[in-house]
Amino acid sequence: MNVRSIVLTLALCLVAAAVCLAATDPNMGTWKLNEAKSKLVPSMGKNVTVAYTAEGDNIKCTVDGVDAAGKPTHNEWVGKFDGKDYAVTGDPNSDMRSYTKVNDHTMNLTVKKGGKVTMEGQIVLAKDGKSRMLTIHATDEKGAKITSTASYDKQ
Repeated sequence: MNVRSIVLTLALCLVAAAVCLAATDPNMGTWKLNEAKSKLVPSMGKNVTVAYTAEGDNIKCTVDGVDAAGKPTHNEWVGKFDGKDYAVTGDPNSDMRSYTKVNDHTMNLTVKKGGKVTMEGQIVLAKDGKSRMLTIHATDEKGAKITSTASYDKQ
C-alpha cells in the first residue's frame, strides 16, 4: 500500500468512528414538540421540531418552529456537546449556542447574542429515550424573568 492509501483509509476510519459515536448518543434524532405536555411562554414562540444529526465529527442541530407572531422559523447550529460556543445561523435572537453534556440524559444549554447570555436551559432525556423536557430560563423584552418548558417526543 502506498502512503496515500494508508492516509485515506485512516481518515475514513476516523470519520466512521465519529459517526458511530454520534449515532449511539440518545439525544440524536428528530424530536417533535408535544404541546399538551409543555408550558410555553407565547412571547417566545415555539420550536416544533429539533433534529440532531452527525456532520463529520460534529453534531448539526436543525430547529424549525414558529415565532410569537406565528411566522415560520428555521435555524441551524453545528458544533459539539463540549460547552464551547458555536455559531447559530438563521436565528435573529441568537448568534452563538453551547451545549454541555452533563451525562447521557442531561445537557445544559446556553444561548448568546452579541456575547451576552440571553437564555439558559437544561434538556433532560427520559430514561426510556422516547421523550425529553427542555426547561428554558430567559428575560423577556420588558426585563421580566420567564421560564418555559417544552416536552418533545422522539420521532
